[in-house]
Amino acid sequence: MDKTEQVAQIKTLMARLDSGVNVDAGGFRCNPTSVYVDSELAEKENKAFFHDHTQLVGLSGDLPTPNSFLTVNDLKTPILATRDDQGRFRAFVNVCSHRGVVLEEAERGETRRFTCQFHRWTYDTAGTLVGIPKSEHFGELDTDCFGLVELPAEERHGLLWVHPDPEGSINLEEQLGEDLDAELALWNFEELQYLTEDVYAVDCNWKLAMDTFGETYHFSALHSETLNLQFHGNVQCYDTFGRNHRMLLCKRDIDGMRDQPESEWDITTAALPVYWLFPNVQLMPGAGILFLVRAYPDKERPGKHVSRVHFYVRSEIFEDIEIKEIVKEVGRTFAEIIRDEDYLMSASQQRSAESGAIKYSIFGRNEPALHHYHNTYRKMLGMELLPLLETPDR
Repeated sequence: MDKTEQVAQIKTLMARLDSGVNVDAGGFRCNPTSVYVDSELAEKENKAFFHDHTQLVGLSGDLPTPNSFLTVNDLKTPILATRDDQGRFRAFVNVCSHRGVVLEEAERGETRRFTCQFHRWTYDTAGTLVGIPKSEHFGELDTDCFGLVELPAEERHGLLWVHPDPEGSINLEEQLGEDLDAELALWNFEELQYLTEDVYAVDCNWKLAMDTFGETYHFSALHSETLNLQFHGNVQCYDTFGRNHRMLLCKRDIDGMRDQPESEWDITTAALPVYWLFPNVQLMPGAGILFLVRAYPDKERPGKHVSRVHFYVRSEIFEDIEIKEIVKEVGRTFAEIIRDEDYLMSASQQRSAESGAIKYSIFGRNEPALHHYHNTYRKMLGMELLPLLETPDR
């Protein structure tokens, strides 16, 4: 975010604190609770949002050196992402070309070779088939034609993007839009290094996980002894970028900035920026740190999902062992708040949705992200959009 935009957004947050006015969606929307339990809808979402759509699989810091790798197993296609020995980011279907066995089981690591445990066919980090045991017995074949199946992949602004369909294509200009693409470039995510992660299997639909990041109205109630001590709840800035959005969660540290010259203002002091990258990503950069949250639907059950919470830091933090451990604990605490407070509510919402007793949930005027989430989902699936209402109606 450039300096002019930072100052403008901080002024808006201060004005809203002073006036007691929050961002206004202009009305209400009633969201059918069936969207969290409908199996047919879940199947359509899985195809449109997760198989036929480019996915953010990590940051450049997840592949810090040539011959480093990571695997992704939350999608229909098992993915092996590598940085080859020339330093290029690449992605492949994580399957041996011989008999279709998953090739690499480790979540991340560093290696020059990937060897299938079934027959020990071996590939390098560029996906090339470089070894076939007893090839004279197996029979002659052109190894150039039997490398790993490559997937479209792009490294951009320190973010790693992969399309899980070998026949798919990546168009980040369209997916992000010019303005958001330019803003993400200013965060220098390529300087971040992977620190730690938490993985939570939760009894709620993946969209309910996204919903909990869509407003701060709940901070004073649900997070009264945690996040509410650090943030002014129910005060935010909100902007959309096509299918994506940016929320600025107002920190209490903003109160001490009023007497500072604007030249010293920094958005990470005044707020926590939260970028929603369609369909399932929450990207939260701070001063030298970044939280990445991704929610993946269960492949069989709409009422379950897996959330992955990754934490990254800048090199100067990563290299200081004492500070690194302190910051790691901060990241762990934040992840546990999501698990023990937010997702507890999401699981409760899931139970009520599955009961069928409540047909709609209400998105208030101060919850514009929820309006945007769900109408974006619906538009992508060709569904009728939720209308804006002056008064919600059961």
